[in-house]
Amino acid sequence: MKKVLIITYYWPPSGGSQVLRWLKFSKYLPGFGWEPIIYTPENAEPQETDTSLMKEIPDKITVIKRPIWEPYRFYRILDKKRKDERISTAFISEKKSNIIIDKASNFIRSNFFIPDARKFWIKPSFRFLKKYIKNNTVDLIVSSGPPHSMHIIAFLLKRNLNTPWIADFRDPWTNIDYYKNLLLTYWADKKHHRLEKKVLTTADYILAIGPTMNEEFIKAGAKRVKTLTNGYDDYDLPADKSKYDRKFSITHVGSIPKSRNAEILWKALSDLIKTQKGFGDNLQINLIGKVDYSVTDSLNKYSLINFTTQHKYIPHLQALERMSMSQVLLLLINNTQNAKGILTNKFFEYLSAKRPILAIGPSSGDIANILASTKAGKIFEFNDLDNIRENILSYYHLYLMNKLEINSVNIDKYSRFNITKELVKTFQEVIN
Repeated sequence: MKKVLIITYYWPPSGGSQVLRWLKFSKYLPGFGWEPIIYTPENAEPQETDTSLMKEIPDKITVIKRPIWEPYRFYRILDKKRKDERISTAFISEKKSNIIIDKASNFIRSNFFIPDARKFWIKPSFRFLKKYIKNNTVDLIVSSGPPHSMHIIAFLLKRNLNTPWIADFRDPWTNIDYYKNLLLTYWADKKHHRLEKKVLTTADYILAIGPTMNEEFIKAGAKRVKTLTNGYDDYDLPADKSKYDRKFSITHVGSIPKSRNAEILWKALSDLIKTQKGFGDNLQINLIGKVDYSVTDSLNKYSLINFTTQHKYIPHLQALERMSMSQVLLLLINNTQNAKGILTNKFFEYLSAKRPILAIGPSSGDIANILASTKAGKIFEFNDLDNIRENILSYYHLYLMNKLEINSVNIDKYSRFNITKELVKTFQEVIN
């Protein structure tokens, strides 16, 4: 059996979508003749903790954990927050934040910790893994980012040992939506681009989660790039998928930063409450994940707060159950310059739930193309109030008749098993 060393910051008991990609790949890789060796911090500071994901780790897998030092104690002293949340959750902010302190901490994080606050793990990890690879069989290295420090560890190993290397990008680097908010100096911006270029041009293969990101990496100088989306795991799906919420529930799973706060949606719902008899009696808005204060402000503005339930985080399997029970699944895409290339992990789990998807975002982006090919829902532009309102009303009428169903097609290719099969083809291509 061939062996692949996977360098990842996120691993159970860390929770959230960042963990799932390589946890699921590791689950299926042995069946294709590849033994994963996980290298991850023993004392990481994840956004969330989900101990239920520990059950997903294969019994015979090798997991190497090494201590990491992160400068979060300094951040806590500076802004009295427990975690560096505004970067890790795409700038979710609090209404009562101190603007001066926020800008100061943002400036320090952005310019003194490049590529990110995990930079202090690079050198000790390189030294440890260099010895490990010399003493143990490793056929291939995979680095998963962000954080992009994982790529720099792999870059150093590639440069010194020439072990085949694949760099997997779950999100872009300098083209990520909040990059422009990092208060970077000219020098820091150049360094980010220089490091990104080194990774893209040195790795034997780049994995991108969507076609748009794929094209961007090719333009940036990557040698070989392959699109490998996220997906869903059949074994995670609830046993009973016919149990739906009694009310007309509209459910969003995942964080909602300010750039995803679709005020046009809240206005559409408010209009329907005012004009459609009984709509308000049946409406239930479920927000599962952290939300920016602007979302709460919008819900108050349109008198929707009493129709809304919020949960900052629930375990992964519970989130999947809530998806399958919801009448409508809400997908909000960041209203940012890179919106066309955004492909969230939850989107593929939405597909597996087989409930109607209402998406708000660019009508010509990666998500729009998949929605069209799978017939799993509809997407509307950020300012398309009339059509958003009409689509919700259409779903509502079907709900009243107990006929709100979706007949999606072509979603099997997004199963974790089938995506792992494609991953293994890339593994073989690289080592050959």
